[in-house]
Amino acid sequence: MAKKKLSNAYEKIIQTIFFNHFKKGANEFEFNRNEFAEIAKKLGVNIPKNLGDVIYSFRYRRPLPAKIVKTASKGKAWTIELAGHGGKYKFKLASETSSNFVPRSNLAPIKVPDATPEIVKFFPLNDEQGLLAKLRYNRLVDIFLGMATYSLQNHLRTTVKGIGQIEIDEIYAGVNKKGEQFVIPVQAKGGADKLGAVQTAQDIACCKEKYPKFICRPVSAQFMDKGVIALFELGLVDDEVKIIDEKHYALVPASDFK
Repeated sequence: MAKKKLSNAYEKIIQTIFFNHFKKGANEFEFNRNEFAEIAKKLGVNIPKNLGDVIYSFRYRRPLPAKIVKTASKGKAWTIELAGHGGKYKFKLASETSSNFVPRSNLAPIKVPDATPEIVKFFPLNDEQGLLAKLRYNRLVDIFLGMATYSLQNHLRTTVKGIGQIEIDEIYAGVNKKGEQFVIPVQAKGGADKLGAVQTAQDIACCKEKYPKFICRPVSAQFMDKGVIALFELGLVDDEVKIIDEKHYALVPASDFK
């Protein structure tokens, strides 16, 4: 019951924010997270303890309210993006097919020997941190991209011009057989969270600004049923984030290889 009340409060707040700023024909418009508390008071709903969770929820966990969805033009969907410092965000129309990425159901998983240390398996590995650990221990980024990669940092927090503060789940450096050097921002989602084009676009902007001499190859990872891991390579095509490649990996014991 408490979760349902919180869910309803989130919907009422984001819907009010949207229609307070939306004008017919607009493709994007800004709002500020500081508005949430005043709106919650006016609506008579509890002010969320974590205001940022309201935005995170609609970026990665759940669809926007139907009234907001209906205002999008055909083939488009509303996304929520960072718009600078001080809790600034913006609603922006993007291609409906590229706003979120869902693993395909008809891809056969590729078997990879499970190199996750036995002691690590004692701990829950079904969330974002667990997914990042499995990628690292099993060299899945190397296998997927066909190069040697090296983890540089988890949860890199930095600021990007025109966007504000962002967080990259994990960042790798890589080198291929030709000696070309790469920077690989990795986005990971476990549970019901969805992979978003918005986060990838932010990661690309960050790599362009911070690592201009390296080739950026963004990767996104998602847990599927039975522990299968979906990996996407993403890239900008006509200023929109698109899927370049997708593969699914099943981590299996050595006895499966006969």
